[in-house]
Amino acid sequence: MIIGFEQYKEKWQLSSDSAIKPGLEAMQGALAKLGNPEQGTRFIHVAGTNGKGSTIAFLERMLMAHGLKVGKFMSPCVLDVHDQIQINGQNISGQQMDAVCGQMKEAGIHECTDFELLTCAAFLYFRQQQVDIALIETGMGGLLDSTNVLTPLVSIISSIALEHTNFLGNTIEEITRHKAGIIKRQVPVVIGELPADARRIIEETAANQQAELWILGRDFFIADTSFSNNQLELAGLQRKMSGPHQAHNMALALQAFCLVAEKYEMPIQESQLQESVAQAELAGRFEEVRPHVYMDGAHNPASIEKLVETIKQQFPRKNIEFVVGMLADKDVDTVLRSLETVSTTFTFIDFHNERAMRAIDLLKKSQAPDRRIAHDIAGYLEAPKEEHTIKIVTGSLYLLASLREQLMKK
Repeated sequence: MIIGFEQYKEKWQLSSDSAIKPGLEAMQGALAKLGNPEQGTRFIHVAGTNGKGSTIAFLERMLMAHGLKVGKFMSPCVLDVHDQIQINGQNISGQQMDAVCGQMKEAGIHECTDFELLTCAAFLYFRQQQVDIALIETGMGGLLDSTNVLTPLVSIISSIALEHTNFLGNTIEEITRHKAGIIKRQVPVVIGELPADARRIIEETAANQQAELWILGRDFFIADTSFSNNQLELAGLQRKMSGPHQAHNMALALQAFCLVAEKYEMPIQESQLQESVAQAELAGRFEEVRPHVYMDGAHNPASIEKLVETIKQQFPRKNIEFVVGMLADKDVDTVLRSLETVSTTFTFIDFHNERAMRAIDLLKKSQAPDRRIAHDIAGYLEAPKEEHTIKIVTGSLYLLASLREQLMKK
């Protein structure tokens, strides 16, 4: 269920299914009834196991700093459905969402999933607001994802690791073929550092589609605080978003930005890029929400590994306390073993999601010597903290959305 979307569906009697149903037929049919709004906008399409949201956050700042009106469609929500559709960092309003849903009802849209319906709403809104460019994050995979009905200016594949194996397959090769599905004919592709098997499949797909391929570490480079490619050299880049992996995401964004700027002969303002990198941020990515309290949406082994790496870099001599809630269909055991390398103190919590694993089951799986279940988690996070202790909430983006709402009510 998409938080806050139900009220619009009920008002306009829009029938949709909360289940995940990969495939494009329903989406294509719905868009045809709406006059194909996806054909009237310029897009950048972003897929990847991890790093999609951060890459988009960097890109959004860069494009806005160069005077463009920038749409953004991401998932899941931070607080509710309105923050999933934005223009220049501003959420779609309740009135605007209501109007778009009314148009979908009038067009006779039905037999879609919730995510397909929301994707249609985003395309409609961006066309009506005449954005210069829209940044679109895939919901899951790529090939059969509801967003894969557009032809972008640039495609980005940030990273590839095992995820959603019940839908995408049990091997890196199978998952890569889904991600590679966003590669379109003669549309440039920017990719991060990928496993060898994944890179081979991406290279083959790009060649078959005659799509120019830009590979981090081969065609563009990041070294500490410096970026370079065939048209730009930047030094002294200072990021707000912490962790070595964010340098990787920043590099993908810079390369994609350069391709868009070149296509439209847009002068690149290096000072604006410096400022954009320094300002870019994303809720739930190593985000300090209270003094000594952080939220991070890591939820699979690859992203948890990056979180652990960031913790070691940022807090080498601090005591770490984890607050964890997870979806049951994730690789819970591997995630917990990784987190247990940097902490012995865990608090497990329940949160409202039909796929959530119960806190008691997480507790049983944990091998940490100091572990417990908390019910008043907002109170626990608000409790006085010792100077040398850092509390980190992690395990699910859905958990963060639920908990953020509780904290805001405090």
